[in-house]
Amino acid sequence: MELSLWDNVLAAAVFAGLGVVLFAVAFIILDLLTPGKLWHEISEKKNTAAAILMGSAAIALGVIVAAAIH
Repeated sequence: MELSLWDNVLAAAVFAGLGVVLFAVAFIILDLLTPGKLWHEISEKKNTAAAILMGSAAIALGVIVAAAIH
């Protein structure tokens, strides 16, 4: 069974939406697990370690979503 272009576009949009939701949930969980407010640490205090932690989580989630799409 061959999928049409619109089926593929819809699937990509669903996975993109899933990735955004997973990223938001992961950010909230990481914020609860770390002392202080993570976004405040990154944006106002310029905490490099907190930014590396969040960047690592973003890369990990990207790998997971890419593996799910593949």
